[in-house]
Amino acid sequence: MNAPVQLNQSSQASHPCKKESFADVSYAEMIARTKELIPFLASEAAANEKQTHLTDTVVNKLHESGLFRYQQPKLWGGMEVDFRAFMEVPYLLGLGCPSTGWVFANVASHNRQLAQWPMQAQEDIWGEDPNALIASGVAYVQGRGEKVDGGLLLSGYWGFSSGVDICEWNMLSCLLKEDDKVVDWCVCLVPRHEYEIIDDWQTMGMCGTGSRSVKCENIFVPAHRVLSMNLRNPNHSFPGFEVHQNSMFKVPTSSVGGNGIAGAMIANARMMLTETVDWIKSKNTSYTGAKMADIPTLQMKIAIADGKIDAAYQWLTGNTIEAELAYKNHAVFDIPTKLKYKRNTAMAMKMANEAVDLLHELLGANGIYEKYQFERRFRDAHASAGHMVFNLDAQLIPFGLVSLGGEFKSPTM
Repeated sequence: MNAPVQLNQSSQASHPCKKESFADVSYAEMIARTKELIPFLASEAAANEKQTHLTDTVVNKLHESGLFRYQQPKLWGGMEVDFRAFMEVPYLLGLGCPSTGWVFANVASHNRQLAQWPMQAQEDIWGEDPNALIASGVAYVQGRGEKVDGGLLLSGYWGFSSGVDICEWNMLSCLLKEDDKVVDWCVCLVPRHEYEIIDDWQTMGMCGTGSRSVKCENIFVPAHRVLSMNLRNPNHSFPGFEVHQNSMFKVPTSSVGGNGIAGAMIANARMMLTETVDWIKSKNTSYTGAKMADIPTLQMKIAIADGKIDAAYQWLTGNTIEAELAYKNHAVFDIPTKLKYKRNTAMAMKMANEAVDLLHELLGANGIYEKYQFERRFRDAHASAGHMVFNLDAQLIPFGLVSLGGEFKSPTM
């Protein structure tokens, strides 16, 4: 698992169905295509982990299905489905392979975000290949920008760029400074040949996500590929919204943006439960020979785990649909509302991962064998729990602060 790997270069080749349009695919058809992939993704999960990024076969299947383009504007041949799919599709894919669901949630969500950019930037990417995939480096402090004629010079070292091996572009965040003072928070669109992928993804879990680091030094980014994210600026706007009017594009990533990857990991917990139940039904205890399914304490733990997973799924699904309906009705979330949804994402994932821990404890020594899926699901749950959007300290304290009358200062919220 930790052996040196060859970084995937196949994404630079032409995609299958490169110019195909998926604009006529309905929501129901999209869900059907997603469900059809679950058994295949389950069969590829071990290969993704060994390779430490999604296999070419998995990537090509997702391209052929059109799913990567589920929230891409119809103008560019995307499905542009309702926002509720933002969590539902990664969840379904995660039932087959959580790493696939995680990468999908990240990479496909960038199609929704690209709709914010000027049309010239969209043309740079989708005009050449509407199937082009985009990774991200989201930490603004890890990048620095310097204004120059026609754009800016970008340098930085960004961690956790999930799915970067399969992507042709990257959304790299930076602080723009003048005289050592931060004057803007920007995201830059950078083509693959202008940044370096660092092979540092040797991890205990979520191995198949290929969430490697990337770096670049003084590369020129033209102004139309630089987008300010300083939402506190009263003159701020997203140029792409002059063309793309669907409210789905306007649901703020800073509120429910974590629900996509959460969906993939709730699916991981759901499959841990399903596989544990199937295993218990087939076993007797090692020392007494009692039928395990008849043990009341096991029955109780299964009920608790199921309840936690179901609560997490229903909670975040409900939040995702609430956000969708709010923006369909022209709402604009204020800071307390955004923080509420971020709190809910972190708390829901805490419950889902608690269920995984409970089930792993229930399995005893059987939970450590590689011949079962249990140990991978346990590792993946704990690896994913380290993500900032799932961190209780990071997400609950700001909500508590504003609830008690304090001010939460973030220009990108």
